[in-house]
Amino acid sequence: MAHQWRGVIREYIDRLDIDSSCPIITLGEGGTPLVEAPALAKLVGAAEVYLKVEGMNPTGSFKDRGMTMAVSKAVGHGAKAVICASTGNTSASAAAYAAAAGIQSVVLVPEGKIALGKLSQAVAHKAQILQVQGNFDDCLELARDLSENYPVHLVNSVNPDRIEGQKTGAFEVVERLERAPDIHVLPVGNAGNYSAYFKGYLEEFNLGVIKKVPQMWGFQADGSAPFVYGTPVRNPETIATAIRIGNPASYELALSARECSEGMFGSVTDEEILWMHRFLSQEVGVFVEPSSATGAAGLLKQARAGKVPAGSVIVVTVTGHGLKDALWALKDENGNEIQPQSVSTRAEEVAERLGLA
Repeated sequence: MAHQWRGVIREYIDRLDIDSSCPIITLGEGGTPLVEAPALAKLVGAAEVYLKVEGMNPTGSFKDRGMTMAVSKAVGHGAKAVICASTGNTSASAAAYAAAAGIQSVVLVPEGKIALGKLSQAVAHKAQILQVQGNFDDCLELARDLSENYPVHLVNSVNPDRIEGQKTGAFEVVERLERAPDIHVLPVGNAGNYSAYFKGYLEEFNLGVIKKVPQMWGFQADGSAPFVYGTPVRNPETIATAIRIGNPASYELALSARECSEGMFGSVTDEEILWMHRFLSQEVGVFVEPSSATGAAGLLKQARAGKVPAGSVIVVTVTGHGLKDALWALKDENGNEIQPQSVSTRAEEVAERLGLA
């Protein structure tokens, strides 16, 4: 009988910082596909490129890996409510896992700076949503203040339980490839996922499972790139809402991961992000939200600069499903709305329109 995936805590409980007596709040997260992408490999000149498709998690993003840990530990500590700041994906995940746990979730979102598809998930899971008159960084500061002074449990990636859960993505990559990739590429916002994958690979290396930790390549949007500029960005701007973060919570952790892995940070334009967003959908068959295409866009930029080794095996984490921010898929490369063509019910006319006649 085939093994039924049980969620990352049960699958990796011997590798996670959680007591066996702690209640497990799970929606079956993890076990996501590692999809070979020959079209992307050809485009960037690598031997093999794989996409770690995190949009296949229960709420449609990688956040579920960390949220199962954070909410399980919160319930274990007797919490009756959880709180998070979010540009979208975290709010959806926190609300869903809080609903599963039977506790209240509170979501702080930047006013007017969130994809409606993501906000709808938090609403559906009965989160209490407050729009803060500020950006994401203001929301996170407020969430921290509330969790430190009131009886709510913070579940943003500043919570180490989130990083602990997210490191399991690296375990799955190694199990699937039976080795570590040469390079692992990710979009970077708060940098928790970048830090988490490095942590997972480092643990595999220390156990002797892999021979070398991959180089960690992280990419940000030009208008929201504190790792590239070396200083916080006061008013970050990009169409990639999930990574529109000017003062990353995991800044120091990520700098350490970059140094230890001999990795790098870079940035790409919104235009480059949207071009890759379409390429992944049309040439690879994987539909991601624009933010998730940032890593692959950065990989292409490095390839055009001659910095992608020809024989390399590369994994790119695409962090969220395209349905999270679907309106971008309805625009062409010039930003015009795509409209379906109207045809009659005559087969001959349809065949002619399709070039089949």
